[in-house]
Amino acid sequence: MSRIGKQPVVIPAGTKLELDGDNTVRVKGPKGELSQRMHPDMLIEINDGVLTVKRQSELKAHKALHGLTRSLINNMVTGVTTGFAKELEINGVGYRAAKAGKVVTFNLGFSHPITVSDEPGIVIEVPSPNKIIVTGADKQRVGQIAAEIRGFRPPEPYLGKGVKYSTERIRRKSGKAGKK
Repeated sequence: MSRIGKQPVVIPAGTKLELDGDNTVRVKGPKGELSQRMHPDMLIEINDGVLTVKRQSELKAHKALHGLTRSLINNMVTGVTTGFAKELEINGVGYRAAKAGKVVTFNLGFSHPITVSDEPGIVIEVPSPNKIIVTGADKQRVGQIAAEIRGFRPPEPYLGKGVKYSTERIRRKSGKAGKK
């Protein structure tokens, strides 16, 4: 048995989970609504507010899908109840972000500013000019947008300038040793 796949997913109060005939899972909660079609070989059952995922056979592919399906459903339930957030920091002289309406403008040392607008279900907050918080119910989209923002100017190892995750550590290099 899969250690992750055999764990049940508890559906909290205030969250509604529906299962269609073609293995489409729809989850509605206070933070939004998500739906995803799961693999047809996975058996999904809902009993008394608890969702369980089972597999049809012991094939290697079914074993891999077992834990994946359970994790995807659990992330959907967590997303619509509490949501997900990624925090980024901007380091560098003159590097900053500003939000006007639904558009965030980044000044990252290029000859032009970079603009990003909020997507449906995803909110980009700028509490200070060097801090960005991406929040939303869909874990994959939150991570993707945070990665795209980081990709505008990844942190470099010599001066540490660029956009990085708040939990990320940048390994610094010494640079030139110089003549003595």
